[in-house]
Amino acid sequence: MSILIKGGRIIDPSQGIDEKGNILIENGKIKSFPKTAKKFEKDSKVKVIDAKGKVVSPGLVDIHVHLREPGFEHKETISSGCKSAAAGGFTSIVCMPNTNPVNDNASVTEYILLKARTEGIVNVYPIGAITKGEMGETLAQIGEMYEAGCVGVSDDGMPVMDSKVMRHAMEYVQAFDIPVISHAEDKNLSGTGVMNEGEVSTQLGLVGIPCASEDVMVSRDIMVAELTGARLHICHVSTAGSVRLIKAAKKRGVKVTAEVTPHHFILTDEAVNEYDTNAKMNPPLRGKKDRKAVIEGLKDGTLDAIATDHAPHSEDEKKVEFDLAPFGIVGLETALPLSLKLVEDGVLTLSQMISKLTDSPSKILNLGKGTLEIGCAADVVIFDPEKEITIERNKFHSKSKNSPFHGWSLKGLVEHTIVDGKVVYSA
Repeated sequence: MSILIKGGRIIDPSQGIDEKGNILIENGKIKSFPKTAKKFEKDSKVKVIDAKGKVVSPGLVDIHVHLREPGFEHKETISSGCKSAAAGGFTSIVCMPNTNPVNDNASVTEYILLKARTEGIVNVYPIGAITKGEMGETLAQIGEMYEAGCVGVSDDGMPVMDSKVMRHAMEYVQAFDIPVISHAEDKNLSGTGVMNEGEVSTQLGLVGIPCASEDVMVSRDIMVAELTGARLHICHVSTAGSVRLIKAAKKRGVKVTAEVTPHHFILTDEAVNEYDTNAKMNPPLRGKKDRKAVIEGLKDGTLDAIATDHAPHSEDEKKVEFDLAPFGIVGLETALPLSLKLVEDGVLTLSQMISKLTDSPSKILNLGKGTLEIGCAADVVIFDPEKEITIERNKFHSKSKNSPFHGWSLKGLVEHTIVDGKVVYSA
């Protein structure tokens, strides 16, 4: 069945479109932008979606998600993660390799893609590990994983501490034109830290993680990328120092891109004050000056994309002492309303915000998504940017509920998510 989306505000940054109009979808692809909807409204073979007063944009693209399968299905599965993504307006998600077994060979990559095809409702793109078992010692089977469908490599969650290994990875991936994706953290500086090192950690008596643990590795990886000429992508930037380093590297022509999460541009380490384990993530929530710096980095283009670092954990795992709880929060179903805060606060225009969640992340990994161009796959989200909602974690489609935003009142309701011309979610 064809779909006509009528009367919405169409915003497609990839084509510079921001205007009221209609979109016709046929055979899973964007067919046209008809001037009038009248003739289609009388056609029984056309499903009409009234988008008056709503925004119609390319489906959101999240390049940093943990789907947990295989190995940790009690936290999340590919099926539940895709449902959570669709509910958040995401039509394409990129999953990290720290599963069990680690996605460090073609067999695991193929398993993930098979599960995504048979049980998923959004596009799923795997990231392969840089090193075998994410141990940071020997390069994984990068070529075979690329052939199987991996769109980048990362030891996310386990930084590659050996600079020589990182150099070899950056040299090797250039044959495939994929980026090395860096979880920038010096584990020796982080030590046993569980939150940001600063006044709040001192007051709470918790071991801190200094900003330098991120800055040192961002600096190293930029230098190795500059040496090799490889494409480097920095995950979840959280410090003012990292923003400065990335900005300077871009000016020198280093092929570096970077992302920031909603929790890092919304919250500070003060969210940990009640020892709330839902505010425990890695990198940790930082201080006010760091939050201000990443917001400025988004505004001036230093930070290219918004990504969730969706990291589900079971309630039992999080309901322990702060020191013992795992790092991470879920983010797929809260990303859009939290990102709209940037628009409300005048940091970004609505079009700029959508770009950070669509065409920009797509370009980083060469996904070919994040556009409403005629002939492309009809991956579309329809949302009401003014509709007030209350975040209720018990209503999440994710298997896990670990979010510090429970009970928050925000604006931004996803009404429909369409993947390949099929409505996969409706509010």
